[in-house]
Amino acid sequence: MTGRIEARLTELGYVLPQVAAPVAAYVPAVLDGDRVYVSGQLPMVDGALPLTGRVGSGGGEGLISPAEANGLARVCALNALAAVRSVIGDLDQIRRIVKVVGFVASEPGFTGQPLVINGASEFLGEVFGPVGQHARSAVGVVALPLGAPVEVEMVLAINS
Repeated sequence: MTGRIEARLTELGYVLPQVAAPVAAYVPAVLDGDRVYVSGQLPMVDGALPLTGRVGSGGGEGLISPAEANGLARVCALNALAAVRSVIGDLDQIRRIVKVVGFVASEPGFTGQPLVINGASEFLGEVFGPVGQHARSAVGVVALPLGAPVEVEMVLAINS
């Protein structure tokens, strides 16, 4: 039986994927009391990164555009929800998205990290409405695991 949140994802055209396999020694999500801590999620699709590299707005060779990276941040947030479901079973138990932290592999001088991570934030707003409003950080970094352009981690409050 599909819950309200998974039905909303379907309505928006998304399919909740299987939990992405960790790329090192960690678990995708940890449940502690009424909080779920989600490890950084890459924009994996069917076990692979659709794009690798750094984000920039100068149009340089091999750069990923901020618009493309924004879409990848949505994928990261979707993957984070899959990790949450793996530890709580039912996404309808989510009471609040508390915090989102986004990392953007950035070319020097690129300062559009907030616009990139808006992809994750807007996605969560579309899915959860006011429950999806959250505190957030958007950080530029030199590189991310496996050459990913974007990584997103989250903290959520659930009904206990």
